[in-house]
Amino acid sequence: MDALKLLLERRSCHALQAPAPSGVALEAILCAGLRVPDFQSLRPYEFLIAEGEGLDRLGAMMAQAARVAGKSDDVIARAARMPHRAPLVITVAARHRSSRVVRPLEQHLSAGCAVMAMQMAAVAQGFAGIWRSGWLMFDRTLHQRLGLADDDQIVGFLYLGTQAKAHDAPLADPVAAEVTRRL
Repeated sequence: MDALKLLLERRSCHALQAPAPSGVALEAILCAGLRVPDFQSLRPYEFLIAEGEGLDRLGAMMAQAARVAGKSDDVIARAARMPHRAPLVITVAARHRSSRVVRPLEQHLSAGCAVMAMQMAAVAQGFAGIWRSGWLMFDRTLHQRLGLADDDQIVGFLYLGTQAKAHDAPLADPVAAEVTRRL
């Protein structure tokens, strides 16, 4: 797929089904995540991969976080099912690396870029995905269950699989005046 076309026609896909990327395809997706801007090569991120029974384990951790947070029974049950919206979920965490030069925000931005690069690598190989966020991204209980440190931060859940239903044709977005200013 042409790189510019890929970027200009990028869309999130909510309806995902098997197959998910695996083998060489998954390796390429993870390698794309390693090629993002990363000042001083700190690799300030970690990719936590859940598929198969790993989706059940991630769902159990999410349900436990919901329970600890005092969420309703409906939210707890929904949290347990959330990972099963795709056959593969990559939780991307910004892992703070000690540096006198590279600030935490720069490290978080690098981790966020990794999510986008991995999603683009998946789409380029014929898969689909969506970068999800939500309250669980900030829940410290979930962070602890995932083995993350106090100063680490989940930057997103990348749900990947095969597109289950066709999108409408992508819309051409003119450069919007409300987000563009010339200096």
